[in-house]
Amino acid sequence: MVTAGERASWNEQGYFVRRGFVDGSVTAPMLDEVVATCRRAAAGESIEPAFVLPEPGIDIEGAQPEDLVSKVFRLHRQGVFAEFIRRPDVLDLLAELLGDDVDAFLSQFIFKVPGAFGQPWHQDSFYFPFTPDHQVGLWLAVTEATLENGCLWVVPGTHADPVHEHVFETRRDSLYRYMEIVDRDTSTEVPVTMAEGDLLVFDSHLMHRSTDNVSDGIRGAMVYHFSPAGTEDDTPPHRCINDWLPVRRGSR
Repeated sequence: MVTAGERASWNEQGYFVRRGFVDGSVTAPMLDEVVATCRRAAAGESIEPAFVLPEPGIDIEGAQPEDLVSKVFRLHRQGVFAEFIRRPDVLDLLAELLGDDVDAFLSQFIFKVPGAFGQPWHQDSFYFPFTPDHQVGLWLAVTEATLENGCLWVVPGTHADPVHEHVFETRRDSLYRYMEIVDRDTSTEVPVTMAEGDLLVFDSHLMHRSTDNVSDGIRGAMVYHFSPAGTEDDTPPHRCINDWLPVRRGSR
């Protein structure tokens, strides 16, 4: 499942992109389902274990509930989102990178609505105090990700770095005060523009950021995080949003 070129990019750069991994028959139902979830939540219905994180500073007259959402977490037990991580091509890819026994522990749909801020330089492992401390992220482009709507940028090779110090970003009105890395040269950064259905596979130590959405449409992405079975999760209870779910055991 992982080609020689992808393996080389994974080992040397800490990520690779699988172009055209899925088509609209997968991405469109994801968008429909997460929009329905947002509307149910806005109507006061329970969507547990999922929960909605609003986008601060966005005020649109006559907006639909999803127009005011930043992220929806804990979707990987639900409908089309659960179906995606049970796909044989997804599980085989994960097994090549993590071994035969794999758990999903976190998922989020990111709306990145027009006007939304980007997230500054960070490593996901900063938020994952796990043993072992390297996880795999899958970032599925549900819409295209462009320079205008706030695509990801990465610093290739930083998957080999330790987890850097993260400090509160100084930009006012940022999303719940994001944390950022300020002690690492990022001059080798590259943008990761993606078409709908492309899949970014990345190491949790890889430094990445996104920019503001200055377009008039959303930058929709469905993001999953995986770890080897038996991983020790030392996330403090007061900030733990993880939801551990076995997805592969051996060939099952």
